Amino acid sequence: MKKAGQIVLFKFPQTDLSDGKLRPALLISQTPGEYSDWLICMISSKMSQYIKGFDEIIKKNSFDYIRSGLKAESVVRATRLAVVSEEILLGTIGEISRERLVRIKNAIANWIKSV
Repeated sequence: MKKAGQIVLFKFPQTDLSDGKLRPALLISQTPGEYSDWLICMISSKMSQYIKGFDEIIKKNSFDYIRSGLKAESVVRATRLAVVSEEILLGTIGEISRERLVRIKNAIANWIKSV
């Protein structure tokens, strides 16, 4: 069973809707309603994509790095969001801490409220 804070593998679509590569994504929240859809965000090992004060970096020395299942230091890109069916999530590799998930959710909520 999927839950918020888990890191899953997923073919994250490109912004032009072309097929993407297999990437890790963070489960943010299951959407309300009768469908098994999830709000997710992309995770990247390209640290140059980090937006200070908004994204989260999961470093190798972070207390939740090992349980994240990630293979390298990574940035959780809170601006790369998608709503997808649970059916296309390919598997869970790990999870982040509750504290980190709350920070990410707050960053997304504050961003949406500010525009």
